[in-house]
Amino acid sequence: MTQRNLLTILRVPQLLLGATVQPLMFVLLFSYVFGGALGGPTYREFLMGGIFTQTVVFSAAFTAIGLATDSKEGIVDRFHSLPMSRVSIVLGRTLSDTLVSVVSIAVMIAAGYAVGWRIRSSVLDALGAVLLLMFFGFAISWLGAVVGLVAGTAESAQSALMIVLFPITFISSAFIPSSTLPGPLRAFAQWNPITSTARSTREAFGNPVAPSPAIREPVNWASMHPTAYSIVVSILVLAVLVPVALRVSRSSDG
Repeated sequence: MTQRNLLTILRVPQLLLGATVQPLMFVLLFSYVFGGALGGPTYREFLMGGIFTQTVVFSAAFTAIGLATDSKEGIVDRFHSLPMSRVSIVLGRTLSDTLVSVVSIAVMIAAGYAVGWRIRSSVLDALGAVLLLMFFGFAISWLGAVVGLVAGTAESAQSALMIVLFPITFISSAFIPSSTLPGPLRAFAQWNPITSTARSTREAFGNPVAPSPAIREPVNWASMHPTAYSIVVSILVLAVLVPVALRVSRSSDG
């Protein structure tokens, strides 16, 4: 199933536009449009960890759209009639979309270097950051899988998923320090796994965890152990959403 989805992308390369052009646009937009007001070059160093995290999170939309399209065209029903595991249908989609996110990360690294961002750590640390991003994105893609199986069309799947992903992405320290948010939003942002993943990515790449040395981020367990917290949350998300996706897949037969 993973091979089938990757071959589809090779045959229809336009499908890669969302995985390449969108991350590039976000890097350039935040670096040059907002960067001057929020800290210039220092902000760009801070920004990239958030852009990396946002991109792998938004990749769940490809999973939702892909499964919604396959369901609408009857492809999922045909797969269900074959002697194959139901989990392979969804797992193949989430794995292929996770592999495509590697292309997005590569594009963002190139764009980051173009705007002045640099990896200031070892190769192993940088590789660890990429692996964490892939694992976190893989976990979130199962949310996209559930939405894609439930939604009737690709358009409704994307809209429903973005209603969830947009607020949790922006109520975090992906693009701004959480200390600037009002009380309830600050508390949410501090424990938001997007915050911890962005922070872990920044630390692994050797980038600042705040856009300015004068800004002090709140300290809690998640901020002190961002990598561990991100991994634990990703595992919990998988533990909840994988069974839900399989149950939704079974109910779709009716």
